Amino acid sequence: MTDQLSRAFAALADPTRRDLVARLAADGDATPGELGAPYAMSLQAVSKHLKVLEEAGLVTRSQEGRRRPAHLEAGVFDLMTKWIERYRREAEERYGRLDAVLETLTGSDRERDVS
Repeated sequence: MTDQLSRAFAALADPTRRDLVARLAADGDATPGELGAPYAMSLQAVSKHLKVLEEAGLVTRSQEGRRRPAHLEAGVFDLMTKWIERYRREAEERYGRLDAVLETLTGSDRERDVS
């Protein structure tokens, strides 16, 4: 997986990483210690999850003295949203065509019932 979209989806396949992203989105920048507080996992485990998110481009880390807060990068989510939206539109078009075919078939059945 070399493209950014694949890395982002792979990183978000893990429920813990999805929760970390959700918390960063809701609460803003946070350190690994702050992010790991609600979990029964080591700081090292939280850092590994953050590293995966960082490699996928979903998170960046900065140095503020001794703190290394994680920051959510919204641009990658825009890329993911555009990709998902494209396939959602295509699916809706297919369902629209299917609805039209089913309506035609249902209309034919009604005409036979009247005769």
